[in-house]
Amino acid sequence: MLAGLIFATEDAEDRPDALAATLPFGGATLIEYQARLLAAVGVGHLLVAVSRVTPALLGATSRIAARGVTVDVVRSAEEAAARMHPLAQVIVVADGLVTTDAVIEWLASEGHEALLVTRDGDGSGGIERVDNLHSWAGLARVPAARLADVASLPADYDFQSTLLRQAVAARAVQLLLPPATGRTRHGVERNSAALLRRSKSVLAALGDRRTAWTDRFIFTPVTGWTLPHLVSRGVPAWAVTAAGGVAGAAAVALLSAMLPAAGIAVSLAGMAALSTGSMLSWLRGEDRLARTQERAIQALAAAVVLLTGVDATRATGAGTGLVLALATIACAVLLERVPVPRRRWWATPAAHPLILLPAAIVGYPLVGLALSALYALASTGMAIEAIREKP
Repeated sequence: MLAGLIFATEDAEDRPDALAATLPFGGATLIEYQARLLAAVGVGHLLVAVSRVTPALLGATSRIAARGVTVDVVRSAEEAAARMHPLAQVIVVADGLVTTDAVIEWLASEGHEALLVTRDGDGSGGIERVDNLHSWAGLARVPAARLADVASLPADYDFQSTLLRQAVAARAVQLLLPPATGRTRHGVERNSAALLRRSKSVLAALGDRRTAWTDRFIFTPVTGWTLPHLVSRGVPAWAVTAAGGVAGAAAVALLSAMLPAAGIAVSLAGMAALSTGSMLSWLRGEDRLARTQERAIQALAAAVVLLTGVDATRATGAGTGLVLALATIACAVLLERVPVPRRRWWATPAAHPLILLPAAIVGYPLVGLALSALYALASTGMAIEAIREKP
């Protein structure tokens, strides 16, 4: 089982009355963002090591607990060892650390005790030296027994530093942080202004894990540009969701009025808003709303394809457009249910409006429907082939 240990002992450099862990980040606090990353890899029990408890910290831990994570605030290694399950694997997060979901997932996937390190001279800020060439980068995976090792030492030893030393002594595997990540998206920040600057690149990176070509080249760049602005202005996730819903309703109205080019274009704007809103909701711990928006993208894409087919049928007097639309939707539904890893070029629901748009602009929506149906069929065939047993 996976557990987490976040250190929250240091004061903010520019706010001596506040802890660095409770500085604003991502529309909440830094510690809530750290907890969110840990929860995403399966951490269900979180220890927060503190030297003092502030009202802001109490509020943050309460919000974390409200999202389904068991949170215990501890003041010493002895207390941490007593509260941790003896068989747990613990992901340790240094005080004030900013990182990305990709780095956390990488560490969580390790099967052995591990330390994330930086190499001297690569421009990445290390926290504490672990050997003559490397410094600790603020993340570790250790067994629960390592907490007991620290608890057996004198109580005045620094908890975080001593835990690192115990992991080094146990010959933990060293994972080298990529220099580009360390310079922009990973590091310790205890100054609110520096944290704000760091947050822009980190927030922009949240959509990078979406691998489909529609996300990689269309929606992720939009999300990466808009998300930091939405967060810095405190825009609620529901407002972005509402904007996507309004755009979707407008798209349906335009398509119903037999204006396919305008309707498809507006639908893509709505999908971009819903995609951004989904990421914003995830960031703030609103998982249900995030899932709802992902499903709304699928539903809107299906409506666009269907209404485009209806428009083509009404315009030509033949049922070809409607048949192609229904075939596309059927293949898309089947593709979504095939349990195989998605390849970048495979069709996604949002890909079909992108294919339909240029055809609708030049006045040949039926051609777009045919291409969309062929694309969906080819993707579904490849997905089914991928799960067949090979002789």
